Amino acid sequence: MAAPSWLERLRAAGKTAVIQDGKRKVHYLFPDGSEMVEEYEVSNDQLAVRKWRQKSQLGSQGQWQVEIGDTSSRAFGSLEQQLIQENSSNPIFTRKDTKASFQWRIRNLPYPKKVYSVTIDPEQRCCIVRTSNKKYYKRFNIPDMDRCRLSLDSSAVSFTHANNTLIITYQKPTEILQLEQEVLRELKKVKVAEDRDVECKTQ
Repeated sequence: MAAPSWLERLRAAGKTAVIQDGKRKVHYLFPDGSEMVEEYEVSNDQLAVRKWRQKSQLGSQGQWQVEIGDTSSRAFGSLEQQLIQENSSNPIFTRKDTKASFQWRIRNLPYPKKVYSVTIDPEQRCCIVRTSNKKYYKRFNIPDMDRCRLSLDSSAVSFTHANNTLIITYQKPTEILQLEQEVLRELKKVKVAEDRDVECKTQ
């Protein structure tokens, strides 16, 4: 039996939604007990946050893992995590998409653009960032492409560098754009609860 598609998984999940601070916040509860929270800008339906939480083998709730959004935000993690932070001069890796592309920002990288290269490893299904001066190296995947079982395309990747920040862009394929429109249509069907009626688990 084939594994359910990502859209089928979303349709099967329990969903609650609230609108707060100009954002539509949607909480998903999947049959396996895992949770996902997404936040969309009400003004333009742009996805701003996606994070996951899995249950441990003993059934307790794990920590939220941020897939899209600023991991340095105080909205994420416990007080202990917020107090124990990395050195502010270390590179900071975040994902912030646009309508047409997946996009990542790596702050605190002061080297000129010519030092960087961004390549695709098709076998490992990941993007690789490296510098010719061997000061920075990172591998990362694109969960959206993995969930839809789509191959990575080297021609879809580009990057730029400004203000000590490397910005990497991957143009979304047609399949992803169509899926995102379908997901939005599904979310518009979810009844939006009043703040006092439901706790949408966004913290």
